[in-house]
This record gives sequence, structure tokens and C-alpha cells, in this order.
Amino acid sequence: MTAAAIAVTVVETAAGPMTDRRPGRPSGRKSWRGIVIVLAVFAMQTSLTIVFIYDILASILGLRSTPISWQAREFVEMGAALGLVLGFALGAYAWRKALIEARQARQHLARAQTAFSDLMSDRFGDWGLTPAERDVALFAIKGLSTAEIAALRGTSEGTVKAQSNAIYRKAGVSSRSQLLSLFIEDLIGETEPHSTGGNDGGTAVQSRASAA
Repeated sequence: MTAAAIAVTVVETAAGPMTDRRPGRPSGRKSWRGIVIVLAVFAMQTSLTIVFIYDILASILGLRSTPISWQAREFVEMGAALGLVLGFALGAYAWRKALIEARQARQHLARAQTAFSDLMSDRFGDWGLTPAERDVALFAIKGLSTAEIAALRGTSEGTVKAQSNAIYRKAGVSSRSQLLSLFIEDLIGETEPHSTGGNDGGTAVQSRASAA
């Protein structure tokens, strides 16, 4: 990993907590400290790289008659080694933080999937769906077409359509999109606004009243 890549990665990961404004936690001081450290390491690596490149070009092109002293060369080499060590440490930190965030994202996704699965099971039970209708409803929510559902269940498309109509009737909706909207509204905790015209709003309201 190059110094620039390390700098960009760690700055981005360190800048996240700056928006945290919870009481008792320093929101910006720790983040700014990390950014300053990253930029300092990046500046050191950049300056030492420039020195190395200039020394090589000067030796090849004869731009400098007197070579740099061995003390200066040792200083540059020690600085380069320190910069590499710090760059490796920062890269390891960024990698570890990325792993932690990925694990947390997987945990959040697993909890969301569990909540949605429990919600569907409760809804299906309230509506009194048969096992076959549950399967069809689940496939429909996943976005499968009637032909795909029929192929997966080994039945005809007419049977799937009849089961879908039974599901819509029991749920108090008239389409697949309305069926999905019931679960989405329950998950996000929002209520569909009442409609003064058309049958969609009235149907949704009636379905909620019947479910209650």
C-alpha cells in the first residue's frame, strides 16, 4: 500500500467520528489528531522520496559534484525506514477498522433480515395463509415473476395466479406492490397518507383496519 493510499484511507476512516456529538465524547479532537498524524507521515515519506530521487538523478546526470555526507545519507535512510514502519502501522489500523465496520454492517443486515422474516411470519399468520400461499407470497415479495414461481414450485402459472389472488384478497390489497408496501411501512414505521380519490388508499386503510 502506497503512502498516498494509506493517507486517503486513514483520513477517511478517521474523519467519521467527527460528526459524533454524543455527550461526554470528544467528537473532533481525536479525529483531528489522527488526521495530523497521517498527514505528517505522508509528508515525511514524500520528502524522503524526493531526496532519494534527486540523489539518484544527480548521480546519473552529474548535477552534483560533491556527494552528500554519510551522516546525511544515514539520516535519510533512517527516516525512510521510520516512514515505512509508520505507513505499515497506519495501513494495519485502516485494515482493522475496515474489518470491524464490515462485521458491524453484516450484523446490522442480519438483524434487519431477522426482523423482516419475523414480520412476514406474523403477517402471514394474521392473514391465515396456507403453506403454499406463504411460499408464493415470499417469492412474490422477493420479486420473482409468476413463471419463475411456477417453475420453482413445480406448478402451473394458473395455479400461482390463483394463489396470488387469494393472498391479495386475504391481505386486503390488489397488487404485489401494495403487498410489499405493507411490510415496508411496518419496518420504517411510517403510515400511508389517506387518499381522497382512487381505491388504493382506501384498500390500504381497510386492510389495516381488518388486521387490527
